Amino acid sequence: MEDLFNKFQKKFEVHGSDGEERQERRFKTPDISKKGIMIVVLVFLAYIIATNSLFTVNEMEQAVITRFGEVQTVIVEKITPELEAEIYDIPQFKDVKIREGKGLFFKVPVIDQVEKYTSRLLTYNTLAREVTTSDKKKIVLDNNAQWVIRNPLLFRITVNNIRSANTKLDDIMYSKLNEKIGLTDGSTLISDKAYVYAMTNQIRINTNEEVSNFGMEVIDVRIAKTELPESNYENIFNRMRTERQKIANKFRAEGEEQYKIMTAQASKEVTILKAEAYEIAQTIQGEGDALALETYANAYNKDPEFYAFYRTLESYKKTLGEKTKLVIGADSEFAKYLYGTE
Repeated sequence: MEDLFNKFQKKFEVHGSDGEERQERRFKTPDISKKGIMIVVLVFLAYIIATNSLFTVNEMEQAVITRFGEVQTVIVEKITPELEAEIYDIPQFKDVKIREGKGLFFKVPVIDQVEKYTSRLLTYNTLAREVTTSDKKKIVLDNNAQWVIRNPLLFRITVNNIRSANTKLDDIMYSKLNEKIGLTDGSTLISDKAYVYAMTNQIRINTNEEVSNFGMEVIDVRIAKTELPESNYENIFNRMRTERQKIANKFRAEGEEQYKIMTAQASKEVTILKAEAYEIAQTIQGEGDALALETYANAYNKDPEFYAFYRTLESYKKTLGEKTKLVIGADSEFAKYLYGTE
């Protein structure tokens, strides 16, 4: 370490206050030539030029390059025919270059200025405000919207910053909301979600027709919260209760009608099934009787005496009990078979 300090030090002769000469070791001034100074200056200038001629546009940015206040280039994520038409339809911007993409870009050092604008989704949110419905009810409404900067050039020359854009959006959207809510009754606004969705979607379309002139596009409009002033609670709830009761009565009447139709249909089907079953039973019984008669006839034709004997035994079997006493004549059919008399 001592050798290193000695390398950059040199002995100098100094005179003290008493006039005595002595030598001291001091750091020596480095020997730098004019060529070296020029190299250092050139490197410094190259660094300044490089840092001022390059700039980046990241994934969440878009940019406008100006030269002496005049727009030279617009850098966007994607070039669309609508974007080109919006820019080139303005005579003063017919020579503006439109470039798309993200990454590293060049500009003229010092002369060109880069203004960057976000390409992210921005949120417009308002304080809760009181609006009046078609049935003259006052409702406290809180709404918000999501929007983007679609054309950074138009955005720059009209509203220029997000705060002014939100103010402009608030003026337009509040007017559109009041117009639509003025045509809607209070109970529908509070309870009919499908209607409210269609209404806010239409407000988004109507708002975009105006904010497109500012290079903006509204992506979504939502009503975050609706509240009733306390003075309106009773009237609104009574009307809602009456409407729900009317709908319930309608559903009950339709259900009763369907019940009667289904009951009558079922009764008709039961009657038809019983008639068809009776017809089938009668047919089967008739066929059975015919078969029995045919069997009896065949048996009779084969042996009339045996058939008569068998039928007699069958009749006695059916008519006589276990303790029945029977007195029969000697000339009866049974005696004839029992005793073998003629």
